[in-house]
Amino acid sequence: MPENPLIHDQQAGIERLLEIMRRLRDPNTGCPWDIEQDFATIAPYTIEEAYEVADAIDRSAWDELKGELGDLLFQSVFHAQMATEAGHFTFQDVVTTMSDKMVSRHPHVFGDESRDKSADQQTVDWETIKAAERAGLEQRGSLDGVAVGLPALLRAYKLQKRAARVGFDWPDASHVIDKIAEESAELVEARDTLPHAAIEEEFGDLLFVMANLGRHLGVEPEAALRRANAKFIRRFEAVEAKLAQRGKRPEDSDLAEMDALWDAVKHDERRS
Repeated sequence: MPENPLIHDQQAGIERLLEIMRRLRDPNTGCPWDIEQDFATIAPYTIEEAYEVADAIDRSAWDELKGELGDLLFQSVFHAQMATEAGHFTFQDVVTTMSDKMVSRHPHVFGDESRDKSADQQTVDWETIKAAERAGLEQRGSLDGVAVGLPALLRAYKLQKRAARVGFDWPDASHVIDKIAEESAELVEARDTLPHAAIEEEFGDLLFVMANLGRHLGVEPEAALRRANAKFIRRFEAVEAKLAQRGKRPEDSDLAEMDALWDAVKHDERRS
């Protein structure tokens, strides 16, 4: 097959990437691994790349972010190429659909509506437009369209936001905190008296209410947990470093020593 000059044209932009993807999937001359993939096998990579974008942003790793955004873009190109081969749609259809959506959802920018309103009001208007779009897609239930494949904590948050829009919500965070106490007590009771399936159910209820508290406090629970994970890693690595100064590894220590070092690490962070 003659080489398409687009492949090596660094100024060709998205057209170069589309041609590279097409070549990778060519059944005769492409990459065997890329050829055998389908939507289901690629989807986990798409999710992983989205999280790597979020991770780079959390760490303010701007040089890495460029590459991570490229990896995420490549996932869209990969899915669009498979869709083209199957006759579903093309990458250009994806671009057109997204462009049309943005124009229709921003009448205060691209239409006749006034921009003289707050960001909060624009969010309300955005949700109104999305609700009308869902109605056009015959999504009749208030919770329709919240993707099943989302991480469970994020999906809980989005389900609760949808329910709150139609008035199914506690009036303030104090009621959610009371519910957390109730669910915590039920979990303790289940732990002591009920089978594992019931313990799992009560634990899930508690997580669900915690996600709701985050919504009431203006905290996105998935992002909060990511930051908590990062903080735990940072502090535990500092504990390991302090142990190494004593010629030890964690398995050579005990909980009392590591807990004391953990407190020392927290103290050092507050001072810095």
